[in-house]
Amino acid sequence: MQTRKKHIFLTFLASWLLLFFFGGDQLRRFAFFSGRKAEARRNWPRWMDRSLLKSFADPEELQSDGDPSLPSPRARRAARLSVYKNSRCRMETCFDFSRCEKHGFKVFTYPRERDQPVSESYGKILASIERSRYYTPNPEEACLFILSIDTLDRDHLSGQYVRNVDEKIRSFPLWNGGRNHLIFNLYSGTWPNYTEDLGFDIGQAILAKASFYTESFRPGFDISIPLFSKDHPQRGGERGWLYQDSIHTKKKYLLVFKGKRYLTGIGSSTRNALHHIHNGKDIISLTTCKHGKDWEKHKDTRCDKDNVDYEKFDYQELLHNSTFCIVPRGRRLGSFRFLEALQAACIPVLLSDGWELPFAEAIDWGKAAVVGNERLLLQIPSAVRCIHPERVLAFQQQTQFLWDAYFSSVDKIVHTTLEIIKDRLLPHRSRSRFLWNTLPGGLLALPDFSTHLGDFPFYYLQHGSSPSEKFTAFIRAVSPSGSLSQPILRLIQAVSRSQYCAQILVLWSCEKPPPPSGKWPQTTVPLTIIQGRRKLSDRFFPYAAIQTDAVLSLDEHTSLSTSEVDFAFVVWRSFPERIVGFPTQSHFWDAEQRRWGYTSKWTNELSIVLTAAAFYHRYYHSLFTEYLPAGLRELVDGLAACEDILMNVLVAAVTKLPPIKVTQQKQHKETVPQQMKGTVGAASGRHFSQQQDCLNQLADWFGYMPLVSSQLRLDPVLFKDQVSVLRKKYPRLEK
Repeated sequence: MQTRKKHIFLTFLASWLLLFFFGGDQLRRFAFFSGRKAEARRNWPRWMDRSLLKSFADPEELQSDGDPSLPSPRARRAARLSVYKNSRCRMETCFDFSRCEKHGFKVFTYPRERDQPVSESYGKILASIERSRYYTPNPEEACLFILSIDTLDRDHLSGQYVRNVDEKIRSFPLWNGGRNHLIFNLYSGTWPNYTEDLGFDIGQAILAKASFYTESFRPGFDISIPLFSKDHPQRGGERGWLYQDSIHTKKKYLLVFKGKRYLTGIGSSTRNALHHIHNGKDIISLTTCKHGKDWEKHKDTRCDKDNVDYEKFDYQELLHNSTFCIVPRGRRLGSFRFLEALQAACIPVLLSDGWELPFAEAIDWGKAAVVGNERLLLQIPSAVRCIHPERVLAFQQQTQFLWDAYFSSVDKIVHTTLEIIKDRLLPHRSRSRFLWNTLPGGLLALPDFSTHLGDFPFYYLQHGSSPSEKFTAFIRAVSPSGSLSQPILRLIQAVSRSQYCAQILVLWSCEKPPPPSGKWPQTTVPLTIIQGRRKLSDRFFPYAAIQTDAVLSLDEHTSLSTSEVDFAFVVWRSFPERIVGFPTQSHFWDAEQRRWGYTSKWTNELSIVLTAAAFYHRYYHSLFTEYLPAGLRELVDGLAACEDILMNVLVAAVTKLPPIKVTQQKQHKETVPQQMKGTVGAASGRHFSQQQDCLNQLADWFGYMPLVSSQLRLDPVLFKDQVSVLRKKYPRLEK
């Protein structure tokens, strides 16, 4: 026992000796650690020491982190979130889908009050809705409601600020806490913080807002829209600046900015730093503090020099000649510069942290803009220099597509907003991001027609497919006698003999009922009679009986041979997005009358292929009936031969391409029914005047003239050549 205790004691003693020998120094340091730490703190130079920091900054400057008038990030976040009491709103929780089930997606705008004026921009928004296919004057049919109160400018220092909005909207019987309402806003908050406070409770309403913070944005519910000026066109809009013959591989400037510089307040830090990247060669960054009433009171040492340099360059010239344009935040996150850069094909370089980009739910901005970081400004020049020229060109082309498809007019901005909301109602029938980001764009790819790319005429190349190998002949009959004339009998026989014909549909638009089946000619393909409503627009209705991609539109008096039909169909399969046909006409600008003219003279110019004998894709029937508002279809029904012009204008607006004329054996002669002769005949002055009126009214509705002129005519190989007919595929065309 004594031996065991002795061993334990010796082991314990040896352990202490080893610990003291190897770790004694550490123990001594531990014992004096707190004292030495305190001493080190005492000996470390104070950050407010004037002798150390005098050459860098004044101590008063260092005591404040930024502008003392600005709230902290936490305070700004709390202010933004306090605006949205229903910050967790989603379509499933704050939107009544049942209102949209019976009548579809219809939009009602509140009646305008006489004593409540609206701004020019808000008037354009309301007009865009009221002239669209979404509009209904009956609130019982509406799925979505738009206030007549102008909510665009919610800066209470603005002259357009509307007061007591809360009291007014609560008095509306349809308000229902904001459910199924859409509120538009361009400016929120005021100096100095510019919070997202709108000055009233939006409740459960969807907010379509410019300069949207991602922190307060409710994904899948709110919509971010671009900031646009009061001069932004109602419809149509100017074209982008990138033309096929104006593409430069290397422009004069790489990166440019010209704009205001804020000396104090929110947004000043980003713009104050822009001068650091200016090199005066390929990077031009110009700012001016000469704005506002009391700018001279706050100007710094750089102001005078900046103002002189600022006047040396023209803003439009910089946009034209630069590859990239810096788009920094202003007082708010968005600016007019964003749309200006898009139109100019100047790739936007965004310096606006926390900005929810316009229509980001649908648009892939990674293909059209460079999203930078405000704190990494000095890295921007080297970053854009590394972008390959091929990718630069792809960026520029995408800016032009996005500008034309969604931003060039107030109509397009509003309609894009509404279509995004409509897609949310039926997610299984909504557009894919591919459709939104590929020509011709989401507004012209109707999901009600199909969500499959192969069903549209625009995506065969991307989809790796081809149109169907058969066509449907669609003949419009308007004979007053109710009997079959010889021309229509010959036409049915000629078309039915085509190897590509799948079926023949006859649209019977006569007062008398169609002849019995025994009176119709025997054909090798199915022949179906459809009873029409005696309206000109009926010929472009999306009839379920049309199953083929190609439609051959014919009038009963049209004269075509089987060879002409076969050749035209082969040509159309190579250009399925265009109208391909025989009789053509053209438009021109009459400088004396200052209006568009219309001519049927045989010239080398053509911009219209008459649908009396033309191939086109069946999708255009759906686009004609569902995309165009009812007012345009009523215009067609009231003016003679206007349906031809409208269909050509529609296809040209979608494709930006002219129609294609093909060889015809005989000169097309336009004929009309007997009861219409003398009133709207081809040679009638009234008929021609109506065509002129139709063309000008369509140009006014679209906001520009979509028709594209061409001098192209496609003939078969060896056509009219002095070679043996055995070597020609369509010899009958030369007879």
